[in-house]
Amino acid sequence: MDVKNVLKLAVNAIDDKRAEDIVVLNMKGVSLIADYFIICHGNSDKQVQAIAHELKKVAQENGFDLKRLEGFDQARWVLVDLNDIVVHVFHRDERSYYNLEKLWGDAQVMELEGELL
Repeated sequence: MDVKNVLKLAVNAIDDKRAEDIVVLNMKGVSLIADYFIICHGNSDKQVQAIAHELKKVAQENGFDLKRLEGFDQARWVLVDLNDIVVHVFHRDERSYYNLEKLWGDAQVMELEGELL
């Protein structure tokens, strides 16, 4: 499965669990960590865990590699590593503190409507 299809599945999975303020950053040429970052947040510990769990489930169902899932138990910042895509699921209270969008301000923000969904 190509990275664009994985990106679409991941965005749809987190959207299905009502993740808020979904942002996709194109990290090509900006970071060696991944080609894309997906950043979103949930409004409670339970919602953050539900978003991360849905990502894991969709990855397994579609046979793509889930390299790592970190921070699930604390549910403040869950990192889901899908190889070329890293998903950052924040608790609402933590997202503005870490402000990854500003930290990676050189990355292009992708339009969700036209390019992904």
